[in-house]
Formats: sequence, C-alpha cells, structure tokens
Amino acid sequence: MKVVEQIKFPIRKEMELFEKKFHESMSSQVALLNRITYYIVNRKGKQMRPMFVFLVAKMVSDGTANDRTFRGASVIELIHTATLVHDDVVDDSNRRRGFFSLNALWKNKIAVLVGDYLLSKGLLLSIDNDDFDLLKIISVAVREMSEGELLQIEKARRLDITEDVYYEIIRQKTATLIAACCSLGACSVAPNSEDVERMRKFGELIGMAFQIKDDLFDYTDGPIGKPTGIDIKEQKMTLPLIYTLNTCDQKERSWLINSVKRHNKDKKRVNEVIAFVKEKGGLEYASQKMISFQQEALELLQHYPKSAYRDSLELMVNYVIERKK
Repeated sequence: MKVVEQIKFPIRKEMELFEKKFHESMSSQVALLNRITYYIVNRKGKQMRPMFVFLVAKMVSDGTANDRTFRGASVIELIHTATLVHDDVVDDSNRRRGFFSLNALWKNKIAVLVGDYLLSKGLLLSIDNDDFDLLKIISVAVREMSEGELLQIEKARRLDITEDVYYEIIRQKTATLIAACCSLGACSVAPNSEDVERMRKFGELIGMAFQIKDDLFDYTDGPIGKPTGIDIKEQKMTLPLIYTLNTCDQKERSWLINSVKRHNKDKKRVNEVIAFVKEKGGLEYASQKMISFQQEALELLQHYPKSAYRDSLELMVNYVIERKK
C-alpha cells in the first residue's frame, strides 16, 4: 500500500463522502463555471489538507467526525484551490500537477474570477451554517498567506532576508494553511478546547518542515515536480542559500548575491551556486532545521492516546520530510 493510502486508510469512508460533498459545494447556475470546476475536481492532488482535517478531528474526539468537520474540510479545499488558481496567474504558469492550468486554458481574466468564486463559496459555506469559529480560522489563514507572498516579493528585491524573516515568510505562505486545517479539525469537534491551539501549532510545524523540504529539492537531482535550480532562477531566498550567505566571507557573499541577481538565467553559474551552497553545508543545516520542526510536531501528538488516527498523523509528519517530490 502506498504511503498516502496508508495515511488515508482510517478515514477512507469520510474522504469518499467528502469528495461528493466537495463537488456539490462547487456547483453553480453558470454552465462555464460548472465546466471549469468539473475540470478542477477531476485533476485533484493528494488532498492532504482535508485528510489533516479528518484525522485531527477523529484523533482529538475518540473517532468522531460531524457535519462541521465535513464543512471545514470543504472550506479549506475551496480556499486552497482558489489560491492555486490565483498563484498560477501571478506566476504566469501554464501547468499545474502535469495538466494545463486554468489560465492556460481559459486565460487570466476567467481564472481570476474562478478563484474569487471559489473563495466566496468557501466563506459562504461557513456563514450559511453559522460556523463563525471556523470562518475566523480560515480568514486569518487567507490574510497571512497574502502577507507572506508580499513580504517575500518585498525582500527578494533586495536579497536581504535573514533566517528569522525567512521563517516568517514560510510560516505565512505555507505553514498557515496546514495550521488552519489542523485547528479546523479540532475546532469542528471540540470548539474552545486546548486542542484547537495545540493542533494549530502542530500544523504550523509540519508546514515549516514541508517548505524546507521543498527548498532542498532545488539542490537535488531527482524525479520531482520542478527542475533543479528553479528557486535560484526566480531569485527566491531559501534556507540553504540564506545560511550560506550568512556564513561565507565578504568576497564569496558578493559573488553569490551577484550570481543570484544578475546571472540567474546562466545555467553554468546556477550550477556553480548550487555546488557552492552544498560545499558550505547549506543543505545539512537546512535538513537539521527541518528535522527539528518535524520532531517538535511529533512531540505534540504524544498528548493523545495511541489510535489509528494518531498513527496516520505520525506517518504524515514523516512522509512530509521523506517524500521524493
């Protein structure tokens, strides 16, 4: 059994029902919109975010998932899908998970409007059912994701990112949505409990580890979703590069900044940067940080009795840093 199937096994019935409910939550009176949302639903990813919602809900409540849990999972998937659609427009990307992106097929204007539609659908799903506690969790995540993206753009222009600023960027950009999944799961079955904040922290730690793993892919050859050196070409400041910039001498630092700023399209120079970062221990340092986030996340799970749901969450935490793409 594949790892993702193993993780999903204790909640497989919930996930089947969720897919049906999620499809229904996207429906519209507009034929074009239904055609586009049908395209989205049939090209779904691993659906890790709804899995977090169900696993956390069932772990903290001795195996209970209710209507609020299903709505929470649908909301998070609607919001996540909306951000992916908008990201593809922002990045001018024509592919998503090996398929054409919405903006490639239907142009930017329609893609932006579909993203807005999905976002409003998600918010209304909470409002219509008086899930205001869940709505607050989601709304904070959306705000933070936008702030994280803009903070990254602002800092990338000057390449003056410190390690602390980097952690703040990835916390907002990546970790905040996974944190929202986990706190939503807890809040759906145990509102106002300690579990809500504990699980938010748990999700945040996994998100941090997940993003650092993504950073490391930029320096390794393998069957991953993006080619090596793409972050350098896009002038993205990732942890291995930040560590190297902070530990090398002034001459090396100038060469490194110049390479990333002015020679990021030169394949030979990009490969030299990758080799230099490896030589200076940037990858080892980033790996250590990733593992420390992972261990901290695993410790938070020890607050709960052993169960199939806890086992799956532990598997998920390990999968995040062991995955090959």
